[in-house]
Amino acid sequence: GHDVRIVMPRYYKIDRDKLDKLPAPLGIPLGFGETWNAVYQTILPGTENEGDGVPVYFIDNESLYGRSGLYGEGGGSYDDNAARFVNLTRGAFQLCKMLGWYPDIMHTHDWQSATAAMLLNTWEKDGYFTKTGSVLTIHNLGYQGWFPKEDIHLFQLQWDEFYSSGLEKSDSLNFLKCGIMNSDIITTVSPTYAREILGPLGEGLQGELSQRSGDLYGILNGMDYDEWNPETDKFIQHKFSAKDLSGKAKMKELLQKRFGLEVDPKKPLFGIVSRFAEQKGFGALCGPAHGSLYSICRDMDVQFIILGTGDYWCEHELSELSGKLPNLRVFVGFNNELAHSIEAGADFFLMPSAYEPCGLNQMYSLRYGTLPIVRSTGGLADTVECYNEATGDGTGFVFNDLTPRAIYNVCGWATWAWYEKQDHIKKMQQKAMAQRFSWEDSARKYENIYFAAFEKRAKFRNLI
Repeated sequence: GHDVRIVMPRYYKIDRDKLDKLPAPLGIPLGFGETWNAVYQTILPGTENEGDGVPVYFIDNESLYGRSGLYGEGGGSYDDNAARFVNLTRGAFQLCKMLGWYPDIMHTHDWQSATAAMLLNTWEKDGYFTKTGSVLTIHNLGYQGWFPKEDIHLFQLQWDEFYSSGLEKSDSLNFLKCGIMNSDIITTVSPTYAREILGPLGEGLQGELSQRSGDLYGILNGMDYDEWNPETDKFIQHKFSAKDLSGKAKMKELLQKRFGLEVDPKKPLFGIVSRFAEQKGFGALCGPAHGSLYSICRDMDVQFIILGTGDYWCEHELSELSGKLPNLRVFVGFNNELAHSIEAGADFFLMPSAYEPCGLNQMYSLRYGTLPIVRSTGGLADTVECYNEATGDGTGFVFNDLTPRAIYNVCGWATWAWYEKQDHIKKMQQKAMAQRFSWEDSARKYENIYFAAFEKRAKFRNLI
């Protein structure tokens, strides 16, 4: 029943031939002048419950967004990212004026659009957006949008606003910090992560976040149960359900054959689908000095399939290990069909993350009866119930310390349960597949957040 609209850049990968172009160009103030941008539109179809579809507007500027990457290429960032995303945030306001549509809430995401909250308190504080509240969602605090302080001119702000705008951090601009200090409400993508970032996982912003802790909430991401459903998944050859897991056994056999592993249903198959990076725990898992993966595959009667891409050192190390270990297979790259197949065919899914704001793969794994093995952090702690040896309850295996020994031990624990407690494994699979983390639940919580932000803004502006 709400009128929701999305604004984003028209990245090069988005085919504008499939979009509708608005008739007039959009002028956006930027730096010492302005940019002229085309605007394209499409409608995300609604459902019977949702009502009308959701309009999506794409700000098109070839010099800023016409590139193969979104934020950078080859692991780096574009030098003009500040200009690219100031153009987005200021463009959102200009687009509203063009449409004659003024929202009650601007919901921004991460550093790329966080500064819209500051603009609401400076350039746009009077007139059309007087009543507009702001909500900032932090998906990953590790990415903050650091830029030279000279880039303040992109906002057309004066030097005396360097501090008062909230942009300043360590004598530079920090877009995410600016959003934290200016937004009416701040959310993260899991309750545990909302608590963690007030401490050691605050990435240098724990002080600012602590100041705003009364306005900080954690709302768990939902997952798409239409796309990730073992009963209807178009990417897997053998469908299955909690009542009949025979298709899962066939998917395991297919994976073993596909990767040249010994075809043996009795051996536990571990899967990983991930970005190869320290954040995902790969330093402890496969670091060249003391990684645990080699020892696990050497000492335990298990099989491993790993899919992903990321840091070069990690890709190289995993490929080297795969050549040495007959029970380890690694696919470096992105392959959606294979990701679904691993979720469907593996018995366990390993996520040893250093931090995980929410995480989705553990939710996918639960849906497919693939028991997650996760570190107790962020959304992993909020979604996986640790195995109880006495009762067989739980939905996965949870550990605390991010060390090679801890990963080795928890994989050994899961392997022991596989060989010695098959009745517990089956019980956990049934419970895991019954879990639901839907967007309907999260949407209701966001709705409450929106009303709170709107009311807070109105009180601040003395409108009520």
